[in-house]
Amino acid sequence: MQFSAILTSFALLGALILPPNAWARATGPETSAADGIVLDMAQAFKQRDRKRLSAMLAQVRGHTLEPWAAYWDLAARLDEASTKEIQDFLTRYSGTYQEDRLRNEWLLQLGKNRDWTAFEREVRQYRMNDDRSVRCYTALADYKTNGSDISKLVADTWLSLRDADEGCAAAAEQLLDDKKLDRHVAWLRARLGMESDRLRVATQAVGMLDERWTKTVNTIYLNPGKYLSDKLTALRPQTREFVSLALIRQAYLDPAEAAVEVEKLRWKAQLTQEERNWIWGVIGKRAAQKLSPDAPGFFAKGQAAEMHEDHLVWQARAALRMGKWSQLQETIAAMPEALRADPTWVYWRARALLRQDPTDATRTQARHLLTGIAGVRGFYEQLALEELGQKVTVPARPEPLTAAEKDAARQNTGLTRALYAIRIGLRPEGVREWNYHTNLHQRGGLDDRGLLAAADLACQHEVWDRCINTSDRTKTAVDFEQRFPMPFKSAVLARTAQIGLDPAYVYGLIRQESRFIMDARSGVGASGLMQVMPATAKWTAKKIGLSGFQPRDINDRDTNIAIGTGYLKLVLDNFGGSLPMAAAAYNAGPGRPQLWRGQSGAPVLEAAIWAENIPFNETRDYVKKVLSNTTNYAALITGQPQSLKARLGSVGPCDANVPLLTEDLP
Repeated sequence: MQFSAILTSFALLGALILPPNAWARATGPETSAADGIVLDMAQAFKQRDRKRLSAMLAQVRGHTLEPWAAYWDLAARLDEASTKEIQDFLTRYSGTYQEDRLRNEWLLQLGKNRDWTAFEREVRQYRMNDDRSVRCYTALADYKTNGSDISKLVADTWLSLRDADEGCAAAAEQLLDDKKLDRHVAWLRARLGMESDRLRVATQAVGMLDERWTKTVNTIYLNPGKYLSDKLTALRPQTREFVSLALIRQAYLDPAEAAVEVEKLRWKAQLTQEERNWIWGVIGKRAAQKLSPDAPGFFAKGQAAEMHEDHLVWQARAALRMGKWSQLQETIAAMPEALRADPTWVYWRARALLRQDPTDATRTQARHLLTGIAGVRGFYEQLALEELGQKVTVPARPEPLTAAEKDAARQNTGLTRALYAIRIGLRPEGVREWNYHTNLHQRGGLDDRGLLAAADLACQHEVWDRCINTSDRTKTAVDFEQRFPMPFKSAVLARTAQIGLDPAYVYGLIRQESRFIMDARSGVGASGLMQVMPATAKWTAKKIGLSGFQPRDINDRDTNIAIGTGYLKLVLDNFGGSLPMAAAAYNAGPGRPQLWRGQSGAPVLEAAIWAENIPFNETRDYVKKVLSNTTNYAALITGQPQSLKARLGSVGPCDANVPLLTEDLP
């Protein structure tokens, strides 16, 4: 495997990264000289310095993080390492995360080299089993050696990938060449690439059918309108498919314009019904993402049975926003079974049933649906609980952990190595190793009691993100004090009391923003517990009268809390006390929620409907999680039953008389 691809796998660990001075800070009093060498090796791995890695490896033999050092050394030169050297590593570090991680990289290399004999030998020992490219290579190896029918597995996996990859593309191309995979699958893949603005996905798929066609795909991507207006378009080969791609690209850029174009007689005559249905799905989706009232009408021009599931999700959201409960019910019914089972659509299906036909039979059916998801675990689970006439309360704590259960967690070398890595500044590596050793789907994974013990270990070390995420994965035993810890309680309570802010709301937001990681820093530069952007910090410091503020102060705990809560209070007041709108503003900036609420004459919506229609996936998920967190924290803090619905309220159009907070915000 190429070294850059190995580095990419580490870049996907999540949004939080170490700040620039973390390496220097990590070599402070709590770290040894050997720790410093390990940190130097981590840097050398990122810099592709193979010579430096090999020279330092001998100096960390016997160190707690030796498996990481050995992994970096070998992974950096995996393309030139001998099979014996690789096997020696796998044997020496058998049972570790690093063994499985290296085997993952080696399997990708073996698949790329089409060495199916070695691949099939090694894949049997692969425990992680979470790499889709490896999954596709495994299917391709089975096809090559046994002639197995892998077309459905490959098609499903390939179509589910967001980005272009090697393994699934190789399997798809082989099946296309052998006429074992319908060419329509490649066109579907190209459509998905075009509608998600991923040109490489579209060109890769079409290039498998004919490499010469990639030039046309590039032309369409750059200017779909010009391609469609060209009088020679109808005479070119593969007209239907390319016209579909052009209309999809045009819908991404301007759904209203695409809606006019697709109705033109020449395209109506050339496109199949399936192609027209898909295109209307894209037009409707993009219109819904722009919160256009025309979205339901666009969707209605196509047939749901031939739309992608993502189109159906946005059709349901648009129906919700426009109060079209009957259309909502029909759209949810058209969703694939797995999607219909998501708590989001279970909840809204129940609400649609009650809204459409409130008979005894319908109420019984709706109640059955709500009972199936009701609980305290998430946004829609909590809303379902309230629809059933109950409120959110703190569940009974599980039986206390025994000494033996705690000892088992402390003696787990993978967990202790992960905590060590996090302590000295190797957070991404530590998180990956921790997740590996607590993941239930792996052989030898932890049960609920084991997860609670691991979470307790992380809590004791104040590694709050691992404490929360590990406890969150228990199925039946729910420990709210682990899932919703309250570090820095005196500082948070004092500050929120001072400015009149609900501490549960602040804790709900911090839990989502940083998982209480003090030096958390996002990929866009937000810092600290409350993930404040530098420009926002400077602006807020001035607004709240924090004199002498310097940008470096933002990672100071109390300063970060003061500025984060100060900014949150400002946006909350600006949005009339609306918790969901303030949360959206905190995540996406105050200007966007102003647009999302609509202008004068827009309908007043349940905030749950408004939140579900937020166009940004990240912000939509963020708002729901912050409000759900807040409700659970309030139950913990007050000891009283809590209402998520009361916190949500409603969202209506902006008041022209209220000045916008965005006027002087950088």
